[in-house]
Amino acid sequence: MVARQLAERIGTHFGERATAAPLRVLDVGCGQGTQALRLARAGHLVTGLDSDPVTLGAAQAQLAAEPPEVRERVRLLGGDGHQCGRWFGAGSFDLVLCHGVLMYLPDPDPMIASLARMLAPGGLLSLLARNGDALAMRAGLTGDWRAALQAFDNDHYANRLGLTARADRLADLARTLSEVSVPLRHWYGVRVFTDAAPDHAALPVDGRQLAQLLEAEERAGREDPYRQVAALLHLVGTK
Repeated sequence: MVARQLAERIGTHFGERATAAPLRVLDVGCGQGTQALRLARAGHLVTGLDSDPVTLGAAQAQLAAEPPEVRERVRLLGGDGHQCGRWFGAGSFDLVLCHGVLMYLPDPDPMIASLARMLAPGGLLSLLARNGDALAMRAGLTGDWRAALQAFDNDHYANRLGLTARADRLADLARTLSEVSVPLRHWYGVRVFTDAAPDHAALPVDGRQLAQLLEAEERAGREDPYRQVAALLHLVGTK
């Protein structure tokens, strides 16, 4: 869903430029390189940054399996997104991603401010955060009533990895984006219907059912009131 939403925003915002010339992309917290490699395959120049050497090693292994022309478009660095200014000048990138990182920070604002400085005029900032306005949904749908009740008055939760993480509210993130001059332009929900599925749940074998699942999630992620109760928020701001 995130890849589809991101492709939509790139196409709409950059138009023919996105296909005529490569975008300069920074992926902070690139993880195993999922989005970084997709964008590199599309012809863009991608810098992936991650502070976890194990995760970064997995991204390097994925990159090594790509064709030479894709490998040439990607560089992977070990580091913290708060310190982008150590490596890059202000306005160095057309597109900055920060997916699945904010929930591990005590305060998202310094990171967002750091990323905003990296954006060139007219650039896009893509954030993926846990939805604090719907934190009780997964626990409630799975019948964990104690956890659901606790979630109403808490912005912390235990994720599927067993780690304590933190959720953000849409209004708070929108306010921060406005303060750093990258106002929110579009937002989506991610994992509206499927968030309560167990980790071991298999994908539908029938290709038509899988296509319907994806279509349902895609529509729900862009329509109210469904996107408001999604597990994750995908926010896109423009400088």
